[in-house]
Amino acid sequence: MATVAHLDFERAIAEVEEQMQSLRGMARERGLDVTSELRSLERKLQGLKQDTFRNLSPIERVQVARHPRRPYTLDYVEMIFSDWVELHGDRMYRDDASIVGGWARLEGQTVMLIGHQKGRDMKDNLTRNFGMPHPEGYRKALRLMKLAEKFGRPVVTMIDTMGAYPGLGAEERGQAEAIARNLREMAALKVPTVAVVIGEGGSGGALAIGVADRVLMLENSIYAVISAEGCAAILWKDASHRDKAARAMRITAEDLLELKVIDDVILEPAGGAHSDWEATGAALKAALQKHLGELGAMEIDALRQTRLEKYLGMGEWRSGK
Repeated sequence: MATVAHLDFERAIAEVEEQMQSLRGMARERGLDVTSELRSLERKLQGLKQDTFRNLSPIERVQVARHPRRPYTLDYVEMIFSDWVELHGDRMYRDDASIVGGWARLEGQTVMLIGHQKGRDMKDNLTRNFGMPHPEGYRKALRLMKLAEKFGRPVVTMIDTMGAYPGLGAEERGQAEAIARNLREMAALKVPTVAVVIGEGGSGGALAIGVADRVLMLENSIYAVISAEGCAAILWKDASHRDKAARAMRITAEDLLELKVIDDVILEPAGGAHSDWEATGAALKAALQKHLGELGAMEIDALRQTRLEKYLGMGEWRSGK
């Protein structure tokens, strides 16, 4: 993993990390023992991370969810899965690299893993379309879900997208239809399904692989019908009101668990997922094993009925006067 970039509210953390790096360099050059100094700085660093990330505002969580060094789907594939076999194409138009999918094993259990994939640099982002799928990406995802259903294997999806690609070509090839079909088909799948929001959960582009028996969110991920900037531009005619919009939309994992839109929150290490990939991967792996184990113990008919009741029970209707 490359050097971690820092957000504005992480500046104090960055300064301590720089001090530690400088101290280690000096120790190497001069043969000094700086163990006690490093321990002191490490304690200070952990305290800063705890204090900073314990009190993040909704818009700060948006920034963390979008962090360019946050682990993506293929990073988790490498960290917590084995025997990854990627499958390509929707069998109608082309392969969309903004959604990856294939067979994988989680501690010996075979699953169909599907997820959004962003790029790490400009070339990769152009290939991945910045993690914004075209309709063929969603059709590929559905093809793989149906394949998992055929062989009786659970489906795991990882959500991390600004939204479905809104370009002319995508609309011409049926973007809305592809998303709607996925919603319908995922609601009726005859295998256990777990969806995890690992970063940005943006609008229908996220929901198209998010209708699952269990929906989980990493602590600093977000899930929303529109971006905070987009909401602010519509409601206040000014994207600079994004902080106000983020609070009003209730897009954080804590809010969505309270609203019963999601089923569990996976805690991240102090400093966020981007600061410690290994710890985040271990937490995600444990959560997947827990929920897949619980779902796997259920009869399929009971599983589908519970899934139906879960989504029918969302929301609250009030009569207007």
